[in-house]
Amino acid sequence: MRELKKRLAKILLERSYREGDFTLASGRRSDYYFDCRQTALHPEGSWLIGTLFNALLADADVKGVGGMTLGADPLISATTVISHEKGRPLAGLIVRKEAKGHGTGQFVEGLANFTPGDNVAMLEDVVTTGGSLMTACERVRAAGLNVRVVCAVLDRGEGGREAIQDAGYELRALFTRPELVALARED
Repeated sequence: MRELKKRLAKILLERSYREGDFTLASGRRSDYYFDCRQTALHPEGSWLIGTLFNALLADADVKGVGGMTLGADPLISATTVISHEKGRPLAGLIVRKEAKGHGTGQFVEGLANFTPGDNVAMLEDVVTTGGSLMTACERVRAAGLNVRVVCAVLDRGEGGREAIQDAGYELRALFTRPELVALARED
């Protein structure tokens, strides 16, 4: 798995990681920006993310994975496809930012693949404060599912892990910033 993480780190550093002066979605200022979609929509990057998330979830008692649209959409797809390939199929669900304005009017899509009370893992590209991830978890719980664990590609180390833990969830992240940068620069 280390070699897979190393390869993913290299792709992330090349496609998704930028240093400079940025304002984040949380309103905070940062000396770097992480746009995981650039890697999650890349063929090899998607395969690596799906493979590594499946490894993170190997011991988790979950029936599926979900997350907040739009950032988690490619993560969910990659993880569900790889789970099928590995013989441990995980269904997917997507949490809307706003309730659907027509039809069923729901926040959560993909519920036909689940039974109320099923356990799920939530996926996120980057955790800063944990705010959007917590919103997604609340909506999934309101839809009748149990959130067992949350997984992220990058934990920025800016309080999100603690907020997630305070809410009763475990955060499993593929990388922290120092880990990502160091692993990507290894020969």
